[in-house]
Amino acid sequence: MSRAFVVNSGSSSIKYQLIDVDTETVVLSGLLERIGEPGGDAVDHASGLRQVLEQLGADAGISVVGHRVVHGGSVFDRAVVVDDSVIEQIDELVPLAPLHNPANLAGVRAAREALPNVPHVVVFDTAFHQTIPHEAHTYAIDASVAAEHGIRRYGFHGTSHKFVTERAAQYLNKPVDDVNLIVLHLGNGASVTAISGGRSVDTSMGLTPLEGLVMGTRSGDLDPAIVFHLARVGGYSMDQLDELLNKRSGMKGLTGFSDMRDVEARIAEGSVEAAQGLAVWRHRVRHYVGAYRAQLASLDAVVFTAGVGENSALLRELSMQGLAHLGIELDSARNEVRSRDVRDIATDASPVRILVVPTNEELEIARQAVAVTAAE
Repeated sequence: MSRAFVVNSGSSSIKYQLIDVDTETVVLSGLLERIGEPGGDAVDHASGLRQVLEQLGADAGISVVGHRVVHGGSVFDRAVVVDDSVIEQIDELVPLAPLHNPANLAGVRAAREALPNVPHVVVFDTAFHQTIPHEAHTYAIDASVAAEHGIRRYGFHGTSHKFVTERAAQYLNKPVDDVNLIVLHLGNGASVTAISGGRSVDTSMGLTPLEGLVMGTRSGDLDPAIVFHLARVGGYSMDQLDELLNKRSGMKGLTGFSDMRDVEARIAEGSVEAAQGLAVWRHRVRHYVGAYRAQLASLDAVVFTAGVGENSALLRELSMQGLAHLGIELDSARNEVRSRDVRDIATDASPVRILVVPTNEELEIARQAVAVTAAE
């Protein structure tokens, strides 16, 4: 019996899955919340993981632990086995992800303490995007300033984009290194990636997950001078600007709702504000689809994934309407079918396929963790 224990540690939460390596099935999953808070599930991450492992029991069969880490900077282009030097390098990257990497590290440290005799592997959200070429990841600012502070496009959701790319290639019956895709990871956080020959060549998120598409509470792309204007004219502090753009913008700022299901419900009730907000969301998605189509010599498929991408027929239809000139033609009847399987929702005549591919980041982390330890 060989099982991978997948840990996704947040600042006050731990999501976990125990996955059978051979069958790739979930044996057990769970979530600890409000860690360190009064009435929370645990006093700290270490005690929380001990609690989970006690529940699993001595016969859990854990052979490897896989950890999600948000930011690997330019240091990590693949998953790696954890040792003290890896911990130090991730810690040095905290300025690039001050809200995420410390929490991820807390989970790594706690799990290593609780399970000292099995290998631990860190899988980075940014790693898949390390193949993006220089001209696509470079911002046009003073090069010495960029180098000093690590400023470049890193991209995120890489674990999901990698998993979905491989599943799409399998569905299309093509080698992964011969597939060209535009992958739309649409959830509360959202990103789009151009895939050429199975590799990420551009992606919408940048130095941080704030850039790109309109998201649940994040603004996505905006003129940087808006920040200067709000600071000078509105008197906003840096913390207030951070909160505004990351927590009070996006669909939340446009419509009052961060959940697209609520936005759709308000539109059905006749809300003009919600419809206008969705139009902004749609415009940004189509902007990136067009831009990335221009970068790819050919396009096999547009791929929808994540909560919104997998479940909202309305938003898929709105995103793909009027793109026949790009060879993208959606079949409305196929689009309405609900399924957990990979499916093609393009018309028979569409030169470009439109796929819905359920993502599974935990399984991808488990796969990478097993592969890294097997290669050692």
